[in-house]
Amino acid sequence: MAIEAEAGAEAETQLRSEFLTVAVEAAREAGAFLRERFGTIERYDLKTSHHDLVTEADRTAERLILERIGKAYPEHGVLSEESPPRRTDAPYRWVIDPLDGTTNYAHGIPFFGVSLALEERGEVVVGVIYDPLREELYTAIRGEGARRDGQPLSVSRIDDLKKSLLATGFPLRSRLKERNLKILRAFLPKAQSVRRFGSAALCLAYVACGKLEAYWDLSLHRWDMAAGYLLVREAGGVCTDLRGGEVGPEGRELLASNGRVHGQLLDVMRGIPE
Repeated sequence: MAIEAEAGAEAETQLRSEFLTVAVEAAREAGAFLRERFGTIERYDLKTSHHDLVTEADRTAERLILERIGKAYPEHGVLSEESPPRRTDAPYRWVIDPLDGTTNYAHGIPFFGVSLALEERGEVVVGVIYDPLREELYTAIRGEGARRDGQPLSVSRIDDLKKSLLATGFPLRSRLKERNLKILRAFLPKAQSVRRFGSAALCLAYVACGKLEAYWDLSLHRWDMAAGYLLVREAGGVCTDLRGGEVGPEGRELLASNGRVHGQLLDVMRGIPE
């Protein structure tokens, strides 16, 4: 029985490694296209509001990713930002943000990335975030750690909120924006500083590699956070909702940190009136 279990674990590890290889290839291909087109965008479309943009680059990058994944794994499900869900009952589901940081991209601001994750029965098992301008590749396999360009990653060792660099993202809905302004005001005097970069995926990658101590957001989609969630956890960090509870498969709130300042972050959050 022990030999069979070991063989099964080895087969699963090999399978996830193969999934990661395909994800990396897809992310690099989409990233190369985005890098080539960067700085040339002359128009964009609006989705839900004037805050919510989409460009032809989003759609083309998504098509490149879907074609590569569809060729390798036609039986897998897909949840992608710019397309309807596919094969929703499949045990494996790819969660894709072909261009995270569209507003930055559309305005020529060099902070955006490609985010891909693979879920197995609702659990994220593979994650890839690619920064095409810096050519930084962040990868993670569940239970095997996180890496940047092949080198192991670890969250920062800062354990004092006053020495912590934080980041956040602002949601589209007005009520949640007001809520986040309260949180931001609470953290400004308590943390070293707070940033808003405009890409949840890259912010989570930065928590995983120790550039940031924490990132929070009140309204993320699954494609915004799936890969970054795995990266942070595999790098030794912690991910919860803003009250310290578990982040579910379709959770919208996220507080990701190096773990060492997580309790201090939650203490501040809990003291903020709704």
